[in-house]
Amino acid sequence: MDAAAARTAARCVGRRVLAIQDTTVIRSEGGGGLYLHPVLAVDADDGAILGLTYACFLKRTGGKKGSRRSRAVKDKESQRWLDGAAASMEVCRLASRVTVVADRESDIYGAFAGRPAGCDLLVRAAHDRALEDGGHLFETVDALPVAGRAELDLPAKIGRKARTAKMAVRFMSASLARPRNGPVAGLPKTVIMTVVDVREIDPPAGETPVHWRLLTTHAVADTAGALVIADLYRRRWGIEQLFRTMKTKGFDIEGALIEEEAPLTRLAMATLVAAVTVQQLVHARDGVQGPNPLRPMTDAFEAEDQPLLEAFTAKLEGKTQPQKNPHAKGSLAYGAWVCARLGGWNGYYGKPGPIVMLNGWLHFHQAKHGLAVMAAHHDV
Repeated sequence: MDAAAARTAARCVGRRVLAIQDTTVIRSEGGGGLYLHPVLAVDADDGAILGLTYACFLKRTGGKKGSRRSRAVKDKESQRWLDGAAASMEVCRLASRVTVVADRESDIYGAFAGRPAGCDLLVRAAHDRALEDGGHLFETVDALPVAGRAELDLPAKIGRKARTAKMAVRFMSASLARPRNGPVAGLPKTVIMTVVDVREIDPPAGETPVHWRLLTTHAVADTAGALVIADLYRRRWGIEQLFRTMKTKGFDIEGALIEEEAPLTRLAMATLVAAVTVQQLVHARDGVQGPNPLRPMTDAFEAEDQPLLEAFTAKLEGKTQPQKNPHAKGSLAYGAWVCARLGGWNGYYGKPGPIVMLNGWLHFHQAKHGLAVMAAHHDV
């Protein structure tokens, strides 16, 4: 993890970075099991995957739920959200701005109050929190007039077809009151956050309307600024894709037949690092030039791999233009094209996903290993 974070740090310099954190199960054991909590750094402007900043394992067992409210954050699993934010700020210290993004499980007052200096937060609200003026968060936001409307392209997912949704936007600054329950010693009486509420208007029949209540430390002055926050939150999808690559759409880590915890955690961490590489290849496949230069091939390969990539390109290119590698040598997109072709993509139909990229990436490294073995025998 330290080696992965060091590579990420070099890629974050001068960039606006989203540090996206979430938790996923590695092995389920009844009501508990082994869980992994990583933080993925993503470029806020073009969505490029920069790498990992932090990861830890959690061992969950039953019997803790009843005492949850009486324990301080540092004594709960909730501490992982604070640790992830602190580690990300250290790894990305040379970034121009760092925003930690998380889903509803990270709606924790202590995490808002204890965020690292210079760190911004963007969290989906889970709790109808009390406000300093005596009101409550959800009813106050619901009562706001609509500040603006916009259309949002929603990708397909399990149980939902892709569609363009019409969204109503509301936003406000809120002074969240310190919770009355649990250990609150040392926490400020209030925390100021911006609330951005984005909800779908007239969804198709049978579809659940999209509704995001977002809490952020970013200032929002108008509807355009609120939509920027919503777009940043949408990039949280990147870590969901990472988990799918570790599991059903790639390495199938949940199917590992390893009983002992120590070797399983080592395998899971190696898989996480490799899954990030696969997702970097998937993101780079189109070679689209955004506000930043194309990512270099060294995000996923060693510099000395370039001749082998070029040799594979010469072998895999066909006679028609769609079967040519259109990307610049030295770019990650160039390497992604090679892995896609090695993984079975024909260059014509669809876009290569994580399984295709993984198969191609493994094929490339098998070839690289074979060449190394041949060179070693030649030297002998």
